[in-house]
Amino acid sequence: MDFSLTDEERAVRDTVRSFIRREVMPLEAEVLRRERAHQPGLDHSEVRELQLKARKFGFWGLATPEEYGGMNLPAVLQSLIWTELGHTFVPFRFGGEADNILFHATEEQKQEFLIPTIEGERRSCFAITEPGAGSDAANIRLSARRDGDGDDWILDGEKTFITGGHDADFAIVVAVTDREKGARNGGATAFLVDRAMGWRSEFIQTMGEGGPASLIFDGVRVPHRNILGEIGQGFTLGMEWIGKGRYTIPSHAIGIAERVLQMAIDYANTRETFGAKIGTNQAIQWMIADSETELEAARWLVLRSAWTVDQGLDPRHASSMGKLYGAGMVNRVVDRVLQIHGGMGYTRELPIERWYRQVRLYRIFEGTDEMQRLIISRDLLRGYTKIGGHLA
Repeated sequence: MDFSLTDEERAVRDTVRSFIRREVMPLEAEVLRRERAHQPGLDHSEVRELQLKARKFGFWGLATPEEYGGMNLPAVLQSLIWTELGHTFVPFRFGGEADNILFHATEEQKQEFLIPTIEGERRSCFAITEPGAGSDAANIRLSARRDGDGDDWILDGEKTFITGGHDADFAIVVAVTDREKGARNGGATAFLVDRAMGWRSEFIQTMGEGGPASLIFDGVRVPHRNILGEIGQGFTLGMEWIGKGRYTIPSHAIGIAERVLQMAIDYANTRETFGAKIGTNQAIQWMIADSETELEAARWLVLRSAWTVDQGLDPRHASSMGKLYGAGMVNRVVDRVLQIHGGMGYTRELPIERWYRQVRLYRIFEGTDEMQRLIISRDLLRGYTKIGGHLA
């Protein structure tokens, strides 16, 4: 069994690592300064400039099909890249991406929504979560009804905790079109809704930097041609969208854990108390040892889930384990690293407390810990999978 990277994987990873260290990490001090002043770490134009620099190196559209100018990288390679992105807290990601479900669009919709999003000319958000429908996404209430005999649909309701919702100029909105069927059974449909059609957003302040938004739809008129996919396909598309984050989020968490653990090691080897480096204390040593062990365990759970995607196997069980363990791991590691740094770790002079706030979200969004446990246990109890997975 070979656990080494291929030459291609190593070359791509090293190129991304070099770019992050040379172009992105030097911005960290300024990002911290701005955030201490309650300003965005980077504005859209600065992120765009970095993305165009990366494009010159060929990094554009990691998951985007080649026909749209992307790299169409396998999941394992995407996982490795997301880990490298996790090494910095600067709010940067490679450009050329669009919501994965936008590839279900018609040719006309692709010209209007997909391609401009890939090129960075438009910004989208995905809206399924509601005040009463978070983990239970099938409980959505925002409705879409036909306008009499016309060809338009009228949307009424609210979405909440929508990432990028305050900046997006269009939203992919999952709405109830047949309440009797229910969302899971063909009663929900996805719509492409321009902000100019009348929905508004309200920013939600969170404990982390930036924040999601609530989207309010009050009699918003949407033409029938703006249905994404088929009528009744909305819930299926929503689960496809959510599923993609199940290995990218913990991949990012691994990168964060690697960076902060190295900070802890460096600090333990230089900080002195009572005439000795704190790294000579068993309490510090055990925190470092536990962190490295959990980090390595998370790495292979997450890479296995990405490998499962590349093999064309059903990735839900493996990715739920990766998401559950990876999210928990990074929270524990960052907490230990903050403790090792003592009072300085608690200040906003260092990024540790920022990561502490950031990674708490990883246990909630795109599938809470509790939902991952439900999926994992259900798969075993109902015989959908066996203990040991593909090796069983």
